[in-house]
Amino acid sequence: MRLLTGIQPSGDLHIGNYFGSIKQMLDAQGGSDTFAFIANYHAQTSGGNDLANLTMQAATDFLALGIDPEKSTFWVQSDVKEVLELYWILSSFTPMGLLERAHSYKDKTAKGIAANHSLFSYPVLMAADILLFSPDIVPVGKDQIQHVEIARDIAIKFNNAYGDILKLPEFKVEESVQTVPGIDGQKMSKSYKNTINIFGEEKQQLKTIKKIVTQQVALEEPKEYEECNVYNIAKLFLSDDELIDLQDRYTRGGEGHGHFKLYLADVMWEYFRPFREKRAHYHQHQDEVREILNHGALKAKNIAAPMMEKIQSVTGIKY
Repeated sequence: MRLLTGIQPSGDLHIGNYFGSIKQMLDAQGGSDTFAFIANYHAQTSGGNDLANLTMQAATDFLALGIDPEKSTFWVQSDVKEVLELYWILSSFTPMGLLERAHSYKDKTAKGIAANHSLFSYPVLMAADILLFSPDIVPVGKDQIQHVEIARDIAIKFNNAYGDILKLPEFKVEESVQTVPGIDGQKMSKSYKNTINIFGEEKQQLKTIKKIVTQQVALEEPKEYEECNVYNIAKLFLSDDELIDLQDRYTRGGEGHGHFKLYLADVMWEYFRPFREKRAHYHQHQDEVREILNHGALKAKNIAAPMMEKIQSVTGIKY
């Protein structure tokens, strides 16, 4: 079974990135044919002039979190140019109405992000990312389900014209982490500026966690946990027994939300401790990171090139 996931190099990785898709792919390594790429073309929709450094930061972070280049194919999107050719070809099979219904485009423009063609056609490039490598499963957060569905719709239109060439992928959402809440209770996203970063200074992480929005309840009173943003973030890190203990602390009273925020900060810091140590190594050995990415790009091209030759042949581009 082949799994594929990608992430934009748009800055510091946050726990929504990790639990929404990265962890699913990491857990699948060894048991599945796993593909992971840094979506630097997609990152251009967000603007910014530091894309090269952000790409290396993302690669360093991915490797620190456990991407194994021997078990997975790991590359930078722009190093496999076939994706742009497929993006253009698929554009001819993408109805305007399909893109106009895309939640991501509407959400981002509503937040003030400038509307442009790359933002509007983002789902077509994502479809090319997926369909070029014929994955069986695409692990996503709940908010990305529609993009996989769009990829399937485009693939069906293409296959109706040229035969059964593009594989129809399935999405996979971990039920427990369908949407990771941010510090304001909305879906965690850099666009909403409500993230908790994985890496960084301990004091800054604690400062961010202390900003998590909670209800005002007297210290001695029992607390409701099911809708509590602190609890819903903490449960991502906890075992069943630890979760029951935390629920008991909420319901018996005597502790405030500030205590639970401190607990969350401690849990997160310990959880990511081994990843921080690996990150320090790769940060000091950037040539090693580049070598891994180049090796991954060659592996990805070995899959992409034959697929594009087939597509060029049936569409008449190859003559």
